Amino acid sequence: MANQIIYTREAPEPIGPYSQAVLAGNTLYVSGQIALDADTGELINENITEETHAVMKNLEAVLRAADFTFHDIVKCTIFIKSMDEFGTINEAYGQYFKANPPARETVEVSKLPKNVNVEISCIAVK
Repeated sequence: MANQIIYTREAPEPIGPYSQAVLAGNTLYVSGQIALDADTGELINENITEETHAVMKNLEAVLRAADFTFHDIVKCTIFIKSMDEFGTINEAYGQYFKANPPARETVEVSKLPKNVNVEISCIAVK
């Protein structure tokens, strides 16, 4: 079984030597997404709510490119610069998982790529 590299122009270009996602069998590993506009490359970070929604839309674009949806996600990892934003991020994130949310961890880190406030990766299975 060969791994399949997933790429879509609907999500931001990788900013390093990694793929947007890798499909291994029936499991999709999606790289951490940040709030970059796929068309302009500009950050979307007026506020933490807008930033989180932009991250989720980028995740959705990568999932869709592999014919997956949020319902297929079994695990997410959220990296945030400040736990003080946990509640606000959680509220925005939760809008994408109305029932049976995936397993998850949220980790506060000192710095993220492009100095963003939130980065989210996921694993999805069909």
